[in-house]
Amino acid sequence: MKIGFGFDVHKFKMGRKLILGGVDIACEYGLLGHSDADVLVHSIIDSMFGALGLGDIGKHFPDSDEKYKDVSSLELLKITYEMMRSRRYKISNIDSSLVIEKPKIQYYVDKMVRNISEILKVSENIVNIKATTTENLGFVGRGEGASAYSVILIEEN
Repeated sequence: MKIGFGFDVHKFKMGRKLILGGVDIACEYGLLGHSDADVLVHSIIDSMFGALGLGDIGKHFPDSDEKYKDVSSLELLKITYEMMRSRRYKISNIDSSLVIEKPKIQYYVDKMVRNISEILKVSENIVNIKATTTENLGFVGRGEGASAYSVILIEEN
């Protein structure tokens, strides 16, 4: 078994779509990034690369490469999953925390879990997503951006 940890952060920008867990959330602002800036999926991808000892998301999907401009992070997750499968690993568990002051995302979590579990070919009870605020502290609390943390447990298939 191997454990991987992932973290990502993006700042908000007016006029961008807010995509979290592959879900388009109705909001007047979104997260700024080269891709769709889905902090939740990015943290999961980084945890996968960490467990595999393959570096990080920036190494495999650099923001200097135009083919990743505005790409769906779910597509990047598919590629990462295939890399993991080719090394004969399977996912035992994913636990993620999304840190965002607003909008509230509790109504979107089930769809996020479905999106991620479908791509990773695991049952929905393998993927856990939690959301929290920072009680108005720091850049997240001031509404400047969002972050996410993920831990993954993989094992040889």
